[in-house]
Amino acid sequence: MHMLIVDDEPLARQRLIRMIEQLDGYEVVGEASNGVDAVAAVDKFDPDIVLLDIRMPGEDGLETARKIAQLPEPPAIIFCTAYDEYALEAFQTLAVGYLLKPVQQQQLVDTLQNAMRLNKVQRNAVSNTAPEGQRQHITAKTRKGMELIPIASIQCFIADQKYVTVRHSAGETLIDDTLKELEQEFPDRFLRVHRNALVSINEIEAMERNSSGQFELRLKSVEYRPVVSRRHVSNVRELLSRL
Repeated sequence: MHMLIVDDEPLARQRLIRMIEQLDGYEVVGEASNGVDAVAAVDKFDPDIVLLDIRMPGEDGLETARKIAQLPEPPAIIFCTAYDEYALEAFQTLAVGYLLKPVQQQQLVDTLQNAMRLNKVQRNAVSNTAPEGQRQHITAKTRKGMELIPIASIQCFIADQKYVTVRHSAGETLIDDTLKELEQEFPDRFLRVHRNALVSINEIEAMERNSSGQFELRLKSVEYRPVVSRRHVSNVRELLSRL
């Protein structure tokens, strides 16, 4: 995996380079100290992943990420910052990770592995134009910091009392959003199949009865089978008839 390091502090770039040099399968192909040079470096080196600082003189990392996202085949972006208040603004970028400085080796490894799994998903998501203003990520506070989960990688949302779990291609994560909020925000992406479940429309393959007589959904990329409540069966059938 080819990587580009973008940070206005030389010592911060050197530290990240040393950490990456200890990892198999990763190579730093370029550096940049500001947003303008970062966009030029992406065009020159064609990296797979960009480690991008947010607070930099001139054009900040968020604006830089938006410009990179407009490129024909943009790389995945991992923000590396000392501040966690920018995570929500990162929704409209290609970010697949959000590392807080000082970056720890294991956190870097985990985030890079996640970026490798999500890179193609991210690129596919860019080609599917979302309604104006609709975010492309769900955010979650985890022990690793702020995690950005691409909408295109999500299979379903499952509610359990006051908690909502998002099941996605990289695993499961607890989030603060409610099912009602998510259903209202993404009516074109997720279908309510139960009072406790929203399922990605792109994931739905078939509806089948289980041994107990309940209807379940067979999904394309995961073995988990969400239950369909009786009041939602007709909506699912209508959807399947159009697929």
